[in-house]
Amino acid sequence: MKQIEGGICSVRGVSANGIKAEKMGIAVILAEGPAAGVFTQNKVTAAPVTLSKGVIDTHHRLSAVIVNSGNANAFTGDDGFLDAMEMASMLSENLDLDADTVAVASTGVIGRRLDISKIRELLPEVLAELGSTPECSQAAAKAIMTTDKAIKESAVELDCGVRIGAIAKGSGMIEPNMGTMLCFAYTDAKVPADVLDAALKVAVQKTFNMLVVDGDTSTNDMILLTSTCKSGIKPCMECLDDFQESLIYVFTELVKKMAKDGEGATKLIEARVVGAKKHEDARLAAKAIVRSPLVKTAIFGKDPNWGRIVAAAGYSGAELEQERLSLSLSGGEEKVELVDCGEISESFDLALLKKIMENYEIVITLDLNMGEEHATAWGCDLTYDYIRINAEYTT
Repeated sequence: MKQIEGGICSVRGVSANGIKAEKMGIAVILAEGPAAGVFTQNKVTAAPVTLSKGVIDTHHRLSAVIVNSGNANAFTGDDGFLDAMEMASMLSENLDLDADTVAVASTGVIGRRLDISKIRELLPEVLAELGSTPECSQAAAKAIMTTDKAIKESAVELDCGVRIGAIAKGSGMIEPNMGTMLCFAYTDAKVPADVLDAALKVAVQKTFNMLVVDGDTSTNDMILLTSTCKSGIKPCMECLDDFQESLIYVFTELVKKMAKDGEGATKLIEARVVGAKKHEDARLAAKAIVRSPLVKTAIFGKDPNWGRIVAAAGYSGAELEQERLSLSLSGGEEKVELVDCGEISESFDLALLKKIMENYEIVITLDLNMGEEHATAWGCDLTYDYIRINAEYTT
């Protein structure tokens, strides 16, 4: 596997484009083939999620995706669903597609009617420049941004020649499962929808569902994975394992970019929990650490208050014994051992810990010393700017 340039447009059979007009953005991705999806678990579900989930569940394939930013089209009742249908219809009529295989996604403010006339006005401009260049992938990725400060895309080529590419948006309202995030992933492997579905669920559980910015679950979360089959390569069993790992890699790259770009974030936090008896124990502890407001604020303040980390693990619900815990922090090339099997480490260097806290990326490693299972979670610090951004979101 190697990283490649071009985002989703590096995948054979994918064309895309997008534009941003003030707070409104429109993106279109054209790619025909088997598809799978994972959607928000919020019981208040946005209209485009309902529509797109129906498309996936019924047809197990997609021909295109149309996305708007600036308005979530959530909690908008029957009118909102009609607007989502209108978006699919507009695209299908312009590109001569079956509207029943067009997915719709939205992101932005909840509870406000979508300005469908603005989408109708901007769509021809998007379609006029639809293409398969790296710039087209970036244009689509930029169009779906809300409070994001950076474009999020990633692509790889497997040793067998298959390619996987994805774009995403998301910097707030993230966790416990995904967040105000959209992700559109593509591959040119010749695989059916059920294989895509299985691979997607595994990859999401190990990546997007291990990301925490603020602990809120959005109404609009959506991840779609489509195969164009254009490589003509039908992966063997061994290559399918590589496909799974490569999909996880692509999503992990996006997760890290989302954590770095968390609303108001100044630091990326990576929590690695090892030595767990069960995988779920490692998962619970890792997410509790990156979710904890006290851990997040300590890291923002560069305060070496490491006791908050073990406290978070302790209330996480994971099976652990404090007498067995070992804890270390690292940043850059520096690492400090804080706890060794339940005892404060004799080599604990407070000055070194303070130096590590200055780093942009902080890695927390907690060893439960109870088994062989492990999990990693990602998050960001909690800052004054997070409060400001969300206090002024609609004003």
